[in-house]
Amino acid sequence: MVEKSGKPLVGSDGPADDPLLWPFAAARLAMDACFWWLERGPAEQDATNLPWTTPSTVALELATMRLRDCTRTRSGQPALVCAPYALHRALIADFAPGHSVVQSLQNGGIDRVYLTDWRSASPDMRYLSIDNYLGDLNVAVDEIGAPVDLVGLCQGGWLSLLYAARFPAKVRRLVLVGAPVDLSIDSALSRLARNAPEALYDQLVARGGGNVSGDEMLRFWTKAPSRDDIAAALQRDLSDEEGAALLARFDRWNTETLNLPGTYYLEIVNRIFRENRIAGGNFTALGREVDLRDVKAPVFLLAGLDDDVVPARQALATAGLLGTPPAFIAAASEPSNHLGLFMGARTHAHAWPRIAVWLRDDLSGVLARSA
Repeated sequence: MVEKSGKPLVGSDGPADDPLLWPFAAARLAMDACFWWLERGPAEQDATNLPWTTPSTVALELATMRLRDCTRTRSGQPALVCAPYALHRALIADFAPGHSVVQSLQNGGIDRVYLTDWRSASPDMRYLSIDNYLGDLNVAVDEIGAPVDLVGLCQGGWLSLLYAARFPAKVRRLVLVGAPVDLSIDSALSRLARNAPEALYDQLVARGGGNVSGDEMLRFWTKAPSRDDIAAALQRDLSDEEGAALLARFDRWNTETLNLPGTYYLEIVNRIFRENRIAGGNFTALGREVDLRDVKAPVFLLAGLDDDVVPARQALATAGLLGTPPAFIAAASEPSNHLGLFMGARTHAHAWPRIAVWLRDDLSGVLARSA
């Protein structure tokens, strides 16, 4: 059952379907969507970057990520937030008070929260593949202590889903928020991946020296996000003093972007977005073909009614691909665009508290009723 808390909002015009205009359309889409083809230069987490909203320590230093430990106690069920390895830093999951996934989970009673803080790709990372990211995610889960609750945001959603299918015993519950999985369902993202010439992706990687170069893609930048764009993402008025501070923080956050390894990037483009292998059941992860029907853990799906990048229909269709019994699948949709699912004040006031309650709920009664 999908809960709707409002009417769909009017979205912006979709990107052009003409492949020749793809770089410009991609720039516009990426700004709205926080996706990965406009990487603009390395931004390792250091003193020059925006500070985190939630106090944390680095639990592990891995090739692909820093595992951030935001726990308040050492007891209780752990939740690992899998941030999107995309245009921006993992700060998207901990942006500001009232706009933070980590904070909302903690306020909802989840005391053990961890976060994947993905590294910007350096030249020696250019051959890292999806398997490398799954492998390091597995190391992180083992460090935390399986089974964990995985909370996958956007592209962190399909990565979390792959992990849950590959290691089902290590995931207790799974939350997928605005996650693109079945790319056969029409969306701006699937059209861009389908219509762009395949050689374009290879050229981006080659000109970036093996990675997707931000300097290369910056030439295709068309416009900065408007004040209205930012207000829609944060779901609040920006005219007061607090709003002005959030606007400045967003502008700063928007410049702290990441590069992607070329191998990883091309695997995403070809295997996931063009060939739709995850949904099709023929994706090989860490040496084994994964079957989404092996995912039998309880799942919560959250979609945005105004999400042009991963439309609600696409985000919620994942339920039909899983082995999870219908009684253990919760779904909700919010009047939100893509970024608003992770950063929006309304979404954090309504959807994320419900997710926290769902993570804490004893579902044994549901199991008894469905038996």
